[in-house]
Amino acid sequence: MPVTAPSSIAQQIWDMKYRFKSADGSAIDRTVVDTWARVAKALAAQEKDPAVWAPRFARAMTDFAFLPAGRILAGAGTGRKVTLHNCFVMGTIEDDMTSIFTHLKEAALTMQQGGGIGYDFSTLRPKGAPVKGVGADASGPLSFMDVWDSMCRTIMSAGSRRGAMMATLRCDHPDIEEFITAKQTPGRLTMFNLSVLVTDAFMNAVKEDKEWQLAFGGEVTRTLKARALWDKIIRATYDFAEPGVIFIDRINARNNLAYCETISATNPCGEQPLPPYGTCLLGSINLAWFVESPFAAEARLDEARLADTIAVAVRMMDNVVEASNYPIAAQRGEAEQKRRIGLGVTGLADALIMCGLRYGNAQGVATTRRWMELFRDTAYGASIDLAAEKGPFPLFDAEAYLAGETIRSLPAGLRDRIGRHGIRNALVTSIAPTGTISLFADNVSSGIEPVFSFVHKRHVLMPDGTRKEEEVSDYAYRLFRERHGAAAALPEYFVDAQVLAPEDHLAMQAAVQDYIDSSISKTINVPEDFPFERFADVYMRAYDMGCKGCTTYRPSAVRGAVLEVKREEKPVTAFAVTEEPEARPETLPGRTYKLRWPESDHAIYITVNDILSSDSRGRNVRRPFEVFINSKNMEHYAWTVALTRMISAVFRRGGDVGFVVEELKAVFDPRGGQWMNGRYVPSLLAAIGDVIEKHMIDTGFLAQERLARQKSETPKVVNLKNAAAAGRDRRFRACPKCGNNALLRQEDCDTCTSCGYSKCS
Repeated sequence: MPVTAPSSIAQQIWDMKYRFKSADGSAIDRTVVDTWARVAKALAAQEKDPAVWAPRFARAMTDFAFLPAGRILAGAGTGRKVTLHNCFVMGTIEDDMTSIFTHLKEAALTMQQGGGIGYDFSTLRPKGAPVKGVGADASGPLSFMDVWDSMCRTIMSAGSRRGAMMATLRCDHPDIEEFITAKQTPGRLTMFNLSVLVTDAFMNAVKEDKEWQLAFGGEVTRTLKARALWDKIIRATYDFAEPGVIFIDRINARNNLAYCETISATNPCGEQPLPPYGTCLLGSINLAWFVESPFAAEARLDEARLADTIAVAVRMMDNVVEASNYPIAAQRGEAEQKRRIGLGVTGLADALIMCGLRYGNAQGVATTRRWMELFRDTAYGASIDLAAEKGPFPLFDAEAYLAGETIRSLPAGLRDRIGRHGIRNALVTSIAPTGTISLFADNVSSGIEPVFSFVHKRHVLMPDGTRKEEEVSDYAYRLFRERHGAAAALPEYFVDAQVLAPEDHLAMQAAVQDYIDSSISKTINVPEDFPFERFADVYMRAYDMGCKGCTTYRPSAVRGAVLEVKREEKPVTAFAVTEEPEARPETLPGRTYKLRWPESDHAIYITVNDILSSDSRGRNVRRPFEVFINSKNMEHYAWTVALTRMISAVFRRGGDVGFVVEELKAVFDPRGGQWMNGRYVPSLLAAIGDVIEKHMIDTGFLAQERLARQKSETPKVVNLKNAAAAGRDRRFRACPKCGNNALLRQEDCDTCTSCGYSKCS
């Protein structure tokens, strides 16, 4: 790989995430070479002759040619009880409390060891459905997703990574509309990625503008227009970047293991559709490393070196199956029976640039196809060779496996070899997002994504939970500048995500999918002013072009960003930020609000005082200046005083302090939140944030549109059956925890017959 001046962020990523350190923080891995040697030794220990394979494994990783995924780099050879698998889909949740909370425990154990997880919540009965035997109605899958979300917030996975989760729901589940809009409530389900499981039947109904039935357990609850539901999905994605779309029938039809498993969920980033308790480990070949004579007319990929590295990488990843810990026994059994691996590529966009090819155009797509065909055939060939040496995966059935749709697309020679020897790994290829390991590899382009921007700012999550801003330049860009000078004009093939059309993204995703047996983590970037009609067409075209899913990102005021393009102009803030806190005037206008938190015996009083300030347009605006929080409940005394001082200190320095309420509203109480005024509030701090936000809106500091949007996004708790029952029986009141009209007063105690909440006077 051509040498460039190493970026500081690559060193930081290694030190923070992958460098082996003792419990007291002292370094055991002195250099990156030590990290590669540690991983190589741990994986070679699974071989009959470790001394032969350890140097070959280390050589494959040298200069970032092969990049095992972060769990492997961080955990292999450390002796720590962590999993080396990145991806898990958990077991099927049965529709009863015992199963639900058993799976919650399994999820916690898996994330504790560093695994990201996926769950299909389609198996849980919809909200309002009767729960037989207890005389109550179900709260629905979304309420249990809230429980999972709160649990995930309390789990710090191995290293400095927090747990990540994917939740899926079928397009015919009765609660699908609530699922689509769930994350539009600020602070809700922030630990989840959401994706709708879209069937072929639904897509046909959309195209033909047919009726679509929502049903559970064979019982149809209502009917609506398929196109209306599709538009709701796409509109939510357009405005909020979620939910994603998974074409689940296509995934199952093209699964090499369709004869022995059914898939209904994926890992958090979507590149690994997996069955119940399915696991997968990831690794990526750095295509940029194999480019010879970059930027010259004769630039090319060294295909012989590429093939050799792929073969070694497959062997390394196969050994991870034995080398890894598994949080629960069912995951180990699934991994050993099928030996799934997910070998992919990274640095594709940089490799194209270094070969003088434009991402997404006809020549770039054709070259990508040739590279990926070589990649697939070499990886499958290596797995067949391993089967001849060590045996095929235990559930291998030659006739059923060779009949699979994906296997039928392989060259005849590979199919013949599978028939003779079997194959070691049931599935071999996948395209992971590789964001962090690509930074580790001196910031090559990530996965099959285009270069985001040749120079940009990145917000890096630090071990203490804070984020540090780093300026990052792309590897190919930096190499070009070093060879041609800072003043040289960039050739036309230097294109990034800011200028590419969605059609370019789709062309590349569809081309690569033809050679990947699992799936692809890929985001299609569109500009903020991209028309909705064209945006909707992206998803329909993704389906028609054979993709297994589609994920887009459109910048908007309600979404944050991990990456920001570097701009020359100075950013404009609505209000000036002062170096020192402003002096407090003798008198200030303000308001006091009374907050009733269901679990508190005494009301909480929140006072927000304002000061007159000028915004960037010279207008006089009331800006929040200080906050006081008071209550008779002494349990809250210490933290309310601390909160008062901290918020007031921020307010007195000025600036756009609206972020304060977002931070408060994102706080989840691990014991669970409360239902207030028909919506779920995740914690008392979040309720205080709501009050301060309302004050900011009422005084004009925040736009009225924000309040209107939140009201439209707030899920209304309406249970017609309970409402009717309440009309007949006045004994029941609204439960402060679940919101249902099921709170019964008996013997000086309030008891909810729906969720079990109880409080005595």
